[in-house]
Amino acid sequence: MESGFNLYTGALGQGGDMFGRQVYVGLSSGQYGTVTAGRQYDSVVDYVGAFEAGSQWGTYFAAHPADLDNLNNTNRVNNAIKFKSANYAGLTFGGVYSLGGNAGQFNRNQIWSVGVGYSNGPLSLGAGFLTVQDPNYSFWGNNVNSRTATTTPSASNFGSSRVISGFASAKTEQVIAAGGAYTFGAATFGATYTNTQFKDVGSEAGAGLNPAGYQGGSGKFHNAEVNFKYQVTPSFLVGVAYDYTKGYGLSDAKYHQAMLGADYFVSKRTDFYVDCVYQHASGTDSTQHAAVANINQLSPSSTANQVAALVGIRHKF
Repeated sequence: MESGFNLYTGALGQGGDMFGRQVYVGLSSGQYGTVTAGRQYDSVVDYVGAFEAGSQWGTYFAAHPADLDNLNNTNRVNNAIKFKSANYAGLTFGGVYSLGGNAGQFNRNQIWSVGVGYSNGPLSLGAGFLTVQDPNYSFWGNNVNSRTATTTPSASNFGSSRVISGFASAKTEQVIAAGGAYTFGAATFGATYTNTQFKDVGSEAGAGLNPAGYQGGSGKFHNAEVNFKYQVTPSFLVGVAYDYTKGYGLSDAKYHQAMLGADYFVSKRTDFYVDCVYQHASGTDSTQHAAVANINQLSPSSTANQVAALVGIRHKF
């Protein structure tokens, strides 16, 4: 059972849910793997998320724009049954299935994903696939930011990020992801690629879901990241990364993002960190306006450029 809260205000995170991060129960076998049920992460997060800089040293500011591929764990999956295999000579695999919860509508709000990973010495690889029905409610609406079991599907839950907010009326969301890392001594090179698609935009009715008046089509994004980190000492690391997002289909926006960070551990459980992110946008965004920079978890910039810095101390219980 995991609870999250806002460091700036003290308010509960994930829309005020007491245990809004993960809540699950299950059974585990050393020979076959683990089966769990509850509120959990999808397979894209499990098998690819760790290769993204934002999930390592870069914090949520360094997530991909709007965390559109969910590699940074923005969304959890309710009513989820998950299987994760045992480790077979470095190979692991698994899947998640979420019950929609609508009587007589088997596909409504349904979510499922699968993934596979491999780790052997300095090499680690992972791939995942995620598909979501009615994402404004099932994935974005019932998982974060005032998402409760009674959240209305007619209001937009995609947040203020103009990278994807114009696609809240999509019928389906799909993510294909792959990533890997290779370690040379104290240095680690990593990379990720994702393809995210918001399909049949305009299918879901509701005030504010379709500000651009789409009547079909898909908002699609290629995203590619390369990152590097160096363990200067056992307690101090530095990292740098570059991420490129290219929209196509209903949006042709492009986002260039550069990230720089450092992390110093004063003990096994406590560390000090600093992260800086710069983003530049161009083209036309999901709202059919000129794209502006929009670093994850921040309000949209008034220009094509945006810079953010974060300094903090973290203690793990």
